[in-house]
Amino acid sequence: MGYAAKLPGLTADAFLAWEAAQTERHEFVRGEVFAMAGAEDRHVTVTGNVYMSLRQALAGTPCRTYMTDMKVQPLGSSDFFYPDVLVTCSAADRTSALVKHEPRLLVEVLSPGTAAYDRGEKFAHYRRIATLEEFALIDLDSRRTDVYRKGADGLWVLHPCERGEPVTLASVGVTVGAETLFAEVDEPLDSPPGSPPAPAAA
Repeated sequence: MGYAAKLPGLTADAFLAWEAAQTERHEFVRGEVFAMAGAEDRHVTVTGNVYMSLRQALAGTPCRTYMTDMKVQPLGSSDFFYPDVLVTCSAADRTSALVKHEPRLLVEVLSPGTAAYDRGEKFAHYRRIATLEEFALIDLDSRRTDVYRKGADGLWVLHPCERGEPVTLASVGVTVGAETLFAEVDEPLDSPPGSPPAPAAA
């Protein structure tokens, strides 16, 4: 999330009409508009790796995978968000071209400026989505992934994936290997001495 733009009294419908004329993406939270900051190459590459893995694995199923430019709106809310990757298996979402309301899986690739927000407030908003079964947070620097999975009791349980381990996304029945997830991604230039080597690219 980037800087907040003050557009007093903007409704959800007015936001959609306003954003359609903008050159940048914006999230809309509690009546405030937030410009989305640009991403570094590692972020873009990992997002693409996740998207391609899911799209290929789910080909021929009712599920559809989207990345970066597809909005999510929790039903009953006037808020709009842009997850890095989303999967929806909803027939209703197939008829909604600009906004998805019933995602099954959401993925965020963490950036230093947004990590705290993605883990905290944004996850709190996402938990309001009744259809959401899983939320994955990918840390570029540590190469760890935290997968939060909703149980039958409605409670969210953390399933951490350490560096080099495959990431299992049970909500859609897909496992992504570490070498695929971080393919063509360099280590950060400021990696501390003694950091373990990156997994070999596929």
